[in-house]
Amino acid sequence: RADALLPAGRPVIGLGPTANWAPKMWPAERFAELFHRLAAGPLPGAVPLILAGPGPAEREMAAPLAALLPQAVDTTGLLALPEAAACLSRCAVFVGNDSGLMHVAAAYGRPQVAVFGSSDPRHTPPHSPSARIEWLGLECSPCFERTCPLGHLRCLNDLPPARVFTALQQAMRAHATP
Repeated sequence: RADALLPAGRPVIGLGPTANWAPKMWPAERFAELFHRLAAGPLPGAVPLILAGPGPAEREMAAPLAALLPQAVDTTGLLALPEAAACLSRCAVFVGNDSGLMHVAAAYGRPQVAVFGSSDPRHTPPHSPSARIEWLGLECSPCFERTCPLGHLRCLNDLPPARVFTALQQAMRAHATP
């Protein structure tokens, strides 16, 4: 089973760094910083789990995060959706871009933060009481463009890990409340 890749007895932080186009991707450096905040705080000893699809584009999108987190269990390109779902079921938390994995994490009720940039969370939010959305809602967004028409990608580059960390803590508290 795919979830056997994950070490027993340690919390797993699911990271979904890919999306179906680049302006929907929070920078790898932000994901890595968030992981380190979580592992130093509420989830000590956590293992990062990188989840991404099977295609070459997914591997290219996930590679920067894998390079920043060499201790990660990187499943990019290795899992079909049912196997990825099994891994998500083991995650203590999930942080990902607007993607299909975000919806799978919501279906499992994992505490999560869904990061939105050029897309609109009012149209495709994760449906879970344990999910939080981070979206800057800039004057230029949502643009739904495959490349930033203004050339700055501020909708994602300006979203700080501290803000996502706070939202994830809120999601974790909501998940713990019956």
